[in-house]
Amino acid sequence: MTATSLVQVKAVEPGVVRLTLNRPEQRNALSIALMEELCRAVQTIEKDASARVLILAGAGLSFCAGLDLKEAARDLELAEKGAQRVARVLKTIHQSRLVTIAAIHGAVMAGGAGLMSACDLVVAAQDTRIGYPEVRRGLVAGLVLHFLLRQVGDRMARQLLLTGESIMADEAARIGLINQVVPVDTQLTAALELARQVLKGAPQAIARTRQLIEELGPRDLNDDLQRALEHHMAARRSDEAKEGMAAFAQKREPVWHP
Repeated sequence: MTATSLVQVKAVEPGVVRLTLNRPEQRNALSIALMEELCRAVQTIEKDASARVLILAGAGLSFCAGLDLKEAARDLELAEKGAQRVARVLKTIHQSRLVTIAAIHGAVMAGGAGLMSACDLVVAAQDTRIGYPEVRRGLVAGLVLHFLLRQVGDRMARQLLLTGESIMADEAARIGLINQVVPVDTQLTAALELARQVLKGAPQAIARTRQLIEELGPRDLNDDLQRALEHHMAARRSDEAKEGMAAFAQKREPVWHP
């Protein structure tokens, strides 16, 4: 295994590489440095012609708790840079030539749920809890919306985003947000088995199939991410965001004003 400070890279079988987010003490929160390293790792793996499948996992108790709010709260410039890096990492994964499989467990929140949804396939441990709590922080879950709308539809997307309530793995599978639910601590094994099934397919046929799925989709990723960044940053600059972030840091309920 080749380990870096924030991302671990391992060739698990011929054609299959696993990337593991490695900030377990912070529940793998998406810091700017982690996202930049993740993008570089994906781009490096893509240069290896023998690599066909990428498994994305998280170290510790959770897959990913979302954007590093402590880092983003330092100043508006860092918040904007963090949002831009989220958009970049989602594009890097979603548009990769590799078939991507998210092996998730524990908390999968906000940007972490976006990271999951940017992958082609998702295997979730039974203990997985997925949520989009941005509105409860005075923020807008814009960057994940492109994927969420395509995967669960308008009505369910509204419920998840407007309430901020999280759902467990079984419910996520029922609504089409993930592909498979497996016993706790078996998600990596299940993801590898799914990767083996992918490897049985012809590489160019799979590439053309993925391209066609994207082209026949109803929305353009670049346009959606640009609009999402605009709304995200407008919310980030608001008084609601200041109150929501303060309440989060102080572990209290926010006080909203009409």
